[in-house]
Amino acid sequence: MSTKVVVLGSGYAGTGAVKRLEEELDSDAELTWVSENDYHLVLHEVHRCIRDPSVESKVAIPVDEIKEPETEFVKGHVENVDVDEKTVELEDGEVDYDYLLVCLGSATAFYGIEGLEEYSLELKSLDDAREIHSEVKAAAEEASQDDPAKVIVGGAGLSGIQSAGEIAGYRDDHRAPLDITIVEGLDEVFPGNDRELQGALRKRLEARDIEILTGDFISKVDEETIYLGGGEDEDPEELDYDVLLWTGGITGQKEVAESKLDKDERSNRIFAEQDFKTSDDDVFALGDSALVEQGDDAIAPPTAQAAWQAAEVAGENVARATKGQPLKTWDHEDKGTTISVGEDAVAHAVKLPGVGQVYPNVFGGPAARTLKKAIAARWIADVTTPRRALEAWNDL
Repeated sequence: MSTKVVVLGSGYAGTGAVKRLEEELDSDAELTWVSENDYHLVLHEVHRCIRDPSVESKVAIPVDEIKEPETEFVKGHVENVDVDEKTVELEDGEVDYDYLLVCLGSATAFYGIEGLEEYSLELKSLDDAREIHSEVKAAAEEASQDDPAKVIVGGAGLSGIQSAGEIAGYRDDHRAPLDITIVEGLDEVFPGNDRELQGALRKRLEARDIEILTGDFISKVDEETIYLGGGEDEDPEELDYDVLLWTGGITGQKEVAESKLDKDERSNRIFAEQDFKTSDDDVFALGDSALVEQGDDAIAPPTAQAAWQAAEVAGENVARATKGQPLKTWDHEDKGTTISVGEDAVAHAVKLPGVGQVYPNVFGGPAARTLKKAIAARWIADVTTPRRALEAWNDL
């Protein structure tokens, strides 16, 4: 009887792991790939679709262009993982497994802030990008230069900065009457990172006429207003908006909440060891679905870069498990950060293969922009073909 291996999710972790499993599994193993989307989204470039929806054909890759013909693809939304019955429950049907790799990605965290989930947009999918574009366009069409529409981006992390840059690009391309504001509860943009990098990002955001408000958290949202700060002794600051995009955090998927896998009860992210094994010997997890140990009470960061790296080892480990072979451990290597701000970009602490650390520590302009394009193009080439990567280059 053949061994059934199932991978859940078509993000960076799931897609990379499928490619690795196709190389490593024995011919008598059956590989099934399950996702609610029949495409892989190059998520760290999806913000480009806010400015120009035509870009989606370059950053959404059909699974049939990625997987081998022998790999079965099942389109469906995962409802639960039953580790006792070794079954993945879908909205319509179920899939049995001998070994399971959970790569379901993350959901947006709203932190219980009143009205935030109800009234804000998010950016986790192509449909989200289309909706943001549509809402920004509609707001601009109803506004005027004397009374511009107000777009607020909540959160000054990677997604918030890149999204704000693309909204500003749309404004400039169409001479649209838009006022754009980033709201960040902590004291600086890209909080917790290198101060030189923070300064470079702030400079570029402000050069694009994007207002930055830091130091007060959103305490409440209603249909027209966000409320910042406030407490027993002071009233919150009120900001009116026409479009609100929330990018302020991630959490695990609620669909795994009922599974018996050990997980963080608050976020539903699954605990995984450095070899990606979970509390069930036949279930592995990585990417934003998981809290992957990195020693000394550390966990791997929830980034595309980490998922990309981890997928190689996780896929190989699942194949090793099917053969009774010892598993490998994985240590995340931070290879630096690249962030786009509209047509510009900033790079920090970049390490290149065979070169090592690139200096200066922080740089922008054409070099950073080309580097960011090259990273995305390399990923596309790895999971499809160099030709597809070349065709996407101008839109990355």
